[in-house]
Amino acid sequence: MDLCTHEKAEVVLVCRVSPQQKADVVKMVKDRMPGKSTLAIGDGANDVSMITAAHIGIGIKGLEGQQAARASDYSIGQFKMLKSLLFCHGREAYRRNAYLISYMFYKNVLYVIPILAFGCISKFSATDIYNLWLYQLYNISFTSLPIMWFAVFDWEFSKEKFLN
Repeated sequence: MDLCTHEKAEVVLVCRVSPQQKADVVKMVKDRMPGKSTLAIGDGANDVSMITAAHIGIGIKGLEGQQAARASDYSIGQFKMLKSLLFCHGREAYRRNAYLISYMFYKNVLYVIPILAFGCISKFSATDIYNLWLYQLYNISFTSLPIMWFAVFDWEFSKEKFLN
């Protein structure tokens, strides 16, 4: 079976095959399409090898036991929670992380440039430009507070818009 010869596959659904064949399909997609991320969703012990082979694994706690939930990156209680996990939390977490990586780079540039300039002026004499409490205040105010604000208040769209 050659699913990825033209690299046009966006979604590959595999069911009614052995657990090893599920894992092999995931590995084949990972090998042939290195730029794509793989997601495996399973609810039983027969899905553990597929979940561990994928980039992201979601285990669903169900009647078949807890094996898939324990082997997964994300564990949910029912299939109906999958839509909220993927569309709301997954998309928003990706968007927030991309924004905050740029913010942290900017914060660290603002942190280092004055120290470097002061080092040039003081001929790198190991004199501190700031007191120790200012370092801590800077990190608290510009590292933890924006992240907490983003976690609580920053939504590009409402949850209802995602789930409709």
